[in-house]
Amino acid sequence: MSDFVTVAKVGAIPEGQGASFTVGESLVAIFNRGGNYFAIDDLCPHMGASLGAGELDEEGAVTCPWHAWRFDVCNGTWCDNPRLSINTYAVRVEGDEIQVRLPPETPSEDEPSDE
Repeated sequence: MSDFVTVAKVGAIPEGQGASFTVGESLVAIFNRGGNYFAIDDLCPHMGASLGAGELDEEGAVTCPWHAWRFDVCNGTWCDNPRLSINTYAVRVEGDEIQVRLPPETPSEDEPSDE
């Protein structure tokens, strides 16, 4: 089972904005939408721009600051082609801490698998 890790305090991410954090070995963008927090991969799959630096619209889509690709922060789908998506991560608030669940570890090529 993956663990949650604290990334920020409530209030550190202003309403309607995002921020980028390192969670385990992943870069994660966390957005505050209506007082609820959502987490997606930080790096745009197009050319690697930080989605945490993008603009969040009223519908909950973040626009990549480099080439305007848009992703739904609630489910990670690419707004121009919903068949494609990026990873999302579970977020919870415990007390005054925003926490994100670490993604499951995947074995590297050097490590033996259990298969």
